[in-house]
Amino acid sequence: MESDVAVIGGGLGAVAAALAAARAGRRVLLAAHADRLGGQATTQLVPALDEHPHVEQAGISASYRALRELTRAAYGGLPNPGDGWVSRLCAEPVAFERALETLLAPHVDASRLTVLRSRTPIRAVRATDGTDRIAGVVLAGPRGDELTVRAEAFCDASEAGDLLPLAGADWVCGSEGTDAHGESLALPGGPHPDAVQSCTVGFVVEHRAGEDHTGPEPVGYAALRDAQPFTLDIAGWDDRTHRYRVFTDGPDGHPPFWTYRRLRSAALLGAPEAALINWSGNDYAASSSLDDPAAAYTLAKHLSAAFLHWLRTECPRDDGSGRGYPGLRLRPDIAGTPDGFAAEPYLREARRLRTARVVREQDLTPVTGSARAVAMPDACGVASYHMDLHARVGHPGSAYAPTAPFQVPLSALVAESPGNLLAAAKNLGATQVAAAAYRVHHGEWAVGEAAGALAAHAVATHRSLSAVVADPRTRLALQANLVADGVPLAWLLDVPTDAEGGVPAHLLVAAGGLTGRRRADLAVRPHEPATEADRAALHAAAERLTGRPLTGVPVADGDSWADQVRAVGTAIGLAPERPAPAAGPA
Repeated sequence: MESDVAVIGGGLGAVAAALAAARAGRRVLLAAHADRLGGQATTQLVPALDEHPHVEQAGISASYRALRELTRAAYGGLPNPGDGWVSRLCAEPVAFERALETLLAPHVDASRLTVLRSRTPIRAVRATDGTDRIAGVVLAGPRGDELTVRAEAFCDASEAGDLLPLAGADWVCGSEGTDAHGESLALPGGPHPDAVQSCTVGFVVEHRAGEDHTGPEPVGYAALRDAQPFTLDIAGWDDRTHRYRVFTDGPDGHPPFWTYRRLRSAALLGAPEAALINWSGNDYAASSSLDDPAAAYTLAKHLSAAFLHWLRTECPRDDGSGRGYPGLRLRPDIAGTPDGFAAEPYLREARRLRTARVVREQDLTPVTGSARAVAMPDACGVASYHMDLHARVGHPGSAYAPTAPFQVPLSALVAESPGNLLAAAKNLGATQVAAAAYRVHHGEWAVGEAAGALAAHAVATHRSLSAVVADPRTRLALQANLVADGVPLAWLLDVPTDAEGGVPAHLLVAAGGLTGRRRADLAVRPHEPATEADRAALHAAAERLTGRPLTGVPVADGDSWADQVRAVGTAIGLAPERPAPAAGPA
């Protein structure tokens, strides 16, 4: 099968990449390894979205917002059908799956997009014309059949970065070590490639008081219970132990364990309730999910079964009357699996593309005097989440550090070799520490959407991926297209992408065009007067974007910041509307 852009994977990054490329008018093939789309939200059973505090207002793209709203529409518009406290949107996997299918449907109907399921990449075929590129990827089907897909550009949006080694790309996994970049959360010394983060096989249960669904004790239960250990108390990000109870508030005020990732709220949807169990108790870190994924899944699932047995038999009851909640019953219908456990493990780490400029912990941490992380002029999206590293193989402790709202750089997506390969999920060119902030739902979506847009733009302009990123004119056209399509490139709470002047505002701020009070706040108050310092910051950002001196910008007394943004944008060829793609040689 042939296409312009081939997306290998079926998770959130894959769907976002396929949407972006199809939206740009390219022929797209999406090859999912599972029989359902959605990854984290469906087959990996984490449909309680890990997001940031501004998600209802800003910091996500129009397509990701559409995913959220379509999911809510399945429940009559309820903002949070599960009323889980980990997220502003907790819902059942099938609601997310249907929302994703709805987003893809217009492109499928228009024959721009072909979706294949249950297809696993097994080989990459290099071009024979002397160019450094992939000519095709061979996919194995469910019956052992093979299919070769050919494309101009390939996006690796697989859950574990599976296409990277097949294609001969340079990649890393585990911790780079503190020697590499001086990151505080990296493991000491040199690289620790085996220290891959834990994975989790979640499961969905309801509670039927008065019933007994205990079942036999899992093999090795006592050893797992003591080694993990199984408990409702967990080490918090603030260096304190957080204590929880099952159905009532904990002794130090924390909300119930049951409502943490609850997917169905009885108060909103009627009984019975259902909760996803994804906790430190079933967080598996005894072996690498990348070295032997099948074994890791089997062992992680067995750990989850043991944790469920502990919840049924030994967990302290809220009222102190005894031990265990035997009425916990698995809900296969909600999990979408025969037994109620996730079809795949939730992977917190993939193989990561090795790039010349890697995103590090220091690129995401708060900057003095700024509400944002360091500016990235080649930004192609935004995200915000703390650097949250769970236990790593051989290193049981977790690690945490805050971030400031940050960006997704184009330079972290493009493989040096082969030249037509992109990272399109949590396999971007970032260290283990930094990737722990990009790995969540909206972060993976942002990476995938940027990769799909870059692939489509390279095909349309007959340029290589690296040439698009390196050439200011072509890169600016791509970035402007992204903003016009509702993808924020900068953190601006009060300048949405569809605002008048939204295109130049997002590009100039992405390149660091803020100073003073506006730099210190995510709201920039665009209609307040521009100062000389504001003008200087915007002019400097324009020069960083274009690589040339800025001239011919009119200045009028009383101009607002928004007026000055539009004037600078016009001077560098950025109109508020979408510009035409830059033509150029292949």
